[in-house]
Amino acid sequence: MESIESLQKRYPGAVTFRFGDSAEMSSWLLRLVRAGQKTATCGALRDFAPGGEPKPVAGRRDIALNWDGTPALVIETVSVEEMRFDEVGEEFALAEGENETFEGWQRDHRAYFDRHGGWSPDMMLICERFRVIEDLA
Repeated sequence: MESIESLQKRYPGAVTFRFGDSAEMSSWLLRLVRAGQKTATCGALRDFAPGGEPKPVAGRRDIALNWDGTPALVIETVSVEEMRFDEVGEEFALAEGENETFEGWQRDHRAYFDRHGGWSPDMMLICERFRVIEDLA
């Protein structure tokens, strides 16, 4: 398996991150990405504050990790938008690939944000679309 350091040499500026907040969720989300079902993701803007995770940047290639910290995928950010939770449209929500309905996306993301600092309908999100560059499985 290729090391993170080697990948970062091949993809200068690449940031490492994990999908989800548990081993089970991370594994499930990686399967969705590999299947082409998940082509978007979002996070609370507050988590990208100085000292936190760097904001995604269109054109940057990043390394998605397995829950154990080993490299899983290299993705390229296609686009990034900041918007309020209550402004996220159905098309973006369904591109996250996690739910079959917009209402399901809203319910599950509200629960996720509640677990991670709180939720409000006007909270700001970073909404990212991406594509897979390399599957490291």
